[in-house]
Amino acid sequence: MRPDLTQLRDLVEAEPGYRRVPAAAVPEAAIRGAEALVGPLPPSYRWWLAEFGRGRAGRADIASVVPPEFADDAHDAITTGWRLSGDRLCFAEEPDCGDSHFFALDRAGEAGEGEYPVVRRDGADGEEYPVAESFAGFLAVESARFRGLGDGPNPALARLWRSTPGVLLDNGVLVYGPHRIQERNESFAVARHAPHWVLIGDDGTGGGLFMRRHGRDRTRVYRLDPGAIGQDIEARGEPLTDDLFGWLRAGAPVSAPAAGEPPLEGAAARRPGRGPLHPAPRARGIRSPGERVTSPSPDLSGRSRRGA
Repeated sequence: MRPDLTQLRDLVEAEPGYRRVPAAAVPEAAIRGAEALVGPLPPSYRWWLAEFGRGRAGRADIASVVPPEFADDAHDAITTGWRLSGDRLCFAEEPDCGDSHFFALDRAGEAGEGEYPVVRRDGADGEEYPVAESFAGFLAVESARFRGLGDGPNPALARLWRSTPGVLLDNGVLVYGPHRIQERNESFAVARHAPHWVLIGDDGTGGGLFMRRHGRDRTRVYRLDPGAIGQDIEARGEPLTDDLFGWLRAGAPVSAPAAGEPPLEGAAARRPGRGPLHPAPRARGIRSPGERVTSPSPDLSGRSRRGA
């Protein structure tokens, strides 16, 4: 799954464990100059360089692009000679002989053209371990760890986060990243009403997307209004897919209700006009750095109502 850069920005801005320096943003010409030395850089890492230039994810300092006269020997430069070793490019390292993170240039991952899988090299024994499918996935995985989410609520969502910190599709379907999922589940008291389930996103029209957190079947996605949740989600919800990753890649098709029928059970079906809990999705893309989103009342996605 290609990284969703809008969700990536949201994650970076929401994650207190990340330090970024917008004033250090790298011009496109400088990024291309670095690529002339080390080869093409992954799109989501290029986005980080263009937005922030340098920063830190937890204890790991993320390499940047420095002026050409310092490109060969500045320690934090992605072009410093020691960072590129065969088919590994080190983009982040922890101080005091801690772990280092590399782009695996010899591998093709699940995150789309140009993105490289990320591996971690243990600072103690030098062994390599897979971490993510992209730079964006690396930031998502680190955020999940900071927030006590482990790899993710279930294997399907963990797999998605290794590529992108959530995704918003053109039809309004939104799957939450680690920076959003806790607040959404707390808002609807999912742990109390359906302790074996997790709200992973919404369909853009008021319907929640649920998966099992525990139990025998943690691959199927169900749609149900959050106002109707209980431990019987499997019985009351509409099954959408048993392959989250493939469903999202196909555009997350959802069935429309028949004419004259309520779209969902529960609160949405009773709401006059049965309108969405949030407005239609914005066009995909990055919000300007100064733009702020406010939410006067909880909805499924955290997207705000404007012009009320």
